[in-house]
Amino acid sequence: MRVLRTFAILPIVFLLAAGAELHGQSAAASRVEAIGLTVSDMNQAIDFYAHVLHFQAVSDVEFAGPAIEHLKGVFGVRVRVVRMKLGNEEIELSEYLAPRGRVVPVDAQSNDLNFQHIALVVKDMDQAYAWLRQNHVRFASSGPQTLPAWNAAAAGIQAFYFRDPDNHVLEIIHFPAGKGDPRWQQASGDLFEGIDHTAIAVSDTERSIAFYRDELGMRVVGASENYGDEQEHLNNVFGAHLRITSLRSPHGPGVELLEYLAPRTGRPIPLDQRANDVAHWETLIDERDIMQAWAHFTSSRTHVISSQIDSIARNNESAREGFLFQDPDGHVIAAMNEVIMKSSHSSATRLQER
Repeated sequence: MRVLRTFAILPIVFLLAAGAELHGQSAAASRVEAIGLTVSDMNQAIDFYAHVLHFQAVSDVEFAGPAIEHLKGVFGVRVRVVRMKLGNEEIELSEYLAPRGRVVPVDAQSNDLNFQHIALVVKDMDQAYAWLRQNHVRFASSGPQTLPAWNAAAAGIQAFYFRDPDNHVLEIIHFPAGKGDPRWQQASGDLFEGIDHTAIAVSDTERSIAFYRDELGMRVVGASENYGDEQEHLNNVFGAHLRITSLRSPHGPGVELLEYLAPRTGRPIPLDQRANDVAHWETLIDERDIMQAWAHFTSSRTHVISSQIDSIARNNESAREGFLFQDPDGHVIAAMNEVIMKSSHSSATRLQER
C-alpha cells in the first residue's frame, strides 16, 4: 500500500445575490472532461478496466466530510475515487465505502431511462470481441452487429454491448472509413483506442437537445433512426426503433441521445436514486464560470443535487470546484472548474490514498 497525499473537500458557498443579475443566462460547457460511474468493489473494477479494457490508473484518492456530502447529496460519505485513462479520455470510478448503495437492478434494460454507457473505440472488432470472450465478459448484445447499408448515417459501423463486473453496460465500436471522428481512422498501437461518446436514454429528443445544446453549449453533429434486426440484437430489446442524436462540445467525448420510439416501455430513473447507488453515472463537464452556472441552474427548473458549490483540493496549489445537477430525464451532470487554492485552504486534511 502506498501512502500519498490527498486533501479534504472544502466548501465554497456563494451568496445568491452575487449571481442574481445572471438569472436566465445559460451555461456553456467547454468540454466533456470525464465520465463517472459508481462501483461496488474498486479493486475488482480497476482490475477489469485495466486488464480487460487497457485503461491506465491516473489517481486514487479518498474523500470524507461535510463538503462532499453537500456535493453528492449523500450523508455520512467516505468515497474512494479512481481516475483511469484510455487514449485521451478519462473515466472516474467511485466506491462508496460508506454508506453503501443499491446494486444495478438485474432486470435493467437498454430502453430504461436509467441507461447510460460509454463507447470504446476499437481498432478491429473481431480481435476486440475475441479478447472480451477470452476474458469471459457478460453479454448485453447477442453478439457484434454491423449496421446495415440502408442506414446511410450509420452504415458499416460495428458495435457490441457487454457488461462490467457491476452490470454497467459498455460498448465497443468500430468506425469504417468515412464514419466517426477522423482521429479514429489514424493508426493506433492499442486495440482499445479511446472513448468516442457516452450514450443516454431519453424520453423526448427535442427537450434533451434544448438542454444539452442551449444550456450546456454542445452542438448537434449527427442524427439517425435505427431499427431492424441488427439494432434489436445490439440493444437486446425486441422491436427496438431508436431516434439517435449525437452532440459534441469542442473537446472530449460526445453525448449521444437514445430515444426509443418503440418500445416505449422503459422505466424512469428512480426519484430516490443517489450517487452511492451503483446505477449512478455522472457526465463531468468543464465549466468556465461556476458562479454563473450555479446562479442559472439554481434559478431555473433544473434539479440541482448539490446544496452548494464545493471545492476538491487536488494539491497545495489547485482545486476543482463545482456542483451536481440533472438533465430533464434525471441523468447527472457534474459541472467543475479548476481554481487556484487560497492560503486559507493550506490547513486541508490529508487522508490515506491506496
